[in-house]
Amino acid sequence: MAADQQKPREKSVKSRSPAAKPAGTRPAGKAPSAAQPAGATTRAAPMRPKPAARKAPAGKPVGSYTADEIRTIFERFRAVAPEPKGELDHVNPFTLLVAVVLSAQATDVGVNKATRELFRLADTPAKMVALGEDRVRDLIKTIGLFRNKAKNTILLSQALLDRFGGEVPADRDALVSLPGVGRKTANVVLNGAFGQPTLAVDTHILRLGNRLRLAPGKTPDEVEAALLKVIPDEFLRHAHHWLILHGRYVCKARKPDCAQCVIADLCRSDEKTNAVPLPLEIARAGYPRGAEPAPEA
Repeated sequence: MAADQQKPREKSVKSRSPAAKPAGTRPAGKAPSAAQPAGATTRAAPMRPKPAARKAPAGKPVGSYTADEIRTIFERFRAVAPEPKGELDHVNPFTLLVAVVLSAQATDVGVNKATRELFRLADTPAKMVALGEDRVRDLIKTIGLFRNKAKNTILLSQALLDRFGGEVPADRDALVSLPGVGRKTANVVLNGAFGQPTLAVDTHILRLGNRLRLAPGKTPDEVEAALLKVIPDEFLRHAHHWLILHGRYVCKARKPDCAQCVIADLCRSDEKTNAVPLPLEIARAGYPRGAEPAPEA
């Protein structure tokens, strides 16, 4: 088999070799060199394999935004929505915590429908425990994974009573120790209930960090760390909500609505279809509302 593979190569070499011509022939007007006597034949140099083609890096290199460009991005987000709010209905830190736990793999709209009656009946850990798992399960049965979420709601409510005096702690380590609470949920609560400059990386922010090349990363933790490095401190308080709203209503997962984008001129995405930013005075009317967004991961 190896010999068969070599034959075409040998034939190719001979076809290019001057030795195939009658002795003493040479191109017209070309005198023999001192190193090659007249009438001498030339031998083709051995063929070298072609180097493997290298793939060009996709798009511009990471870190292609300047500090001024990043500042401009968040200045425009702030101009559109100076005080952005989350879209989960809640009345206190406890109900926000429960709402975020329930929102996993569900839409905010769906969660709000279910929690309207739930929070009317139980807006504190003590009332939630008294309500009981069966009743909670019945009230949230329209939400995905409702059985497990009902169980965790009662468990975290009891944990708050047993370990924190019925209060939601303003500390990430304490929050993630509660049943059903991960880093993203903790960051949402710390930001939304206590005003801390945290970034909860959901499916929208994970997508934006990579699509815009603003904070590339394979995991939410990687994107969070990258964003915290590049976003100026003065914007961190609301950066979480700005990015979520932008990803949910403008830079959508399936098809970005670049015509509605206020940072189209700065965007580094290979997917963008427009480089003219939407005027801020138009964008201030609010992000366009389309179909209900897909469930968040």
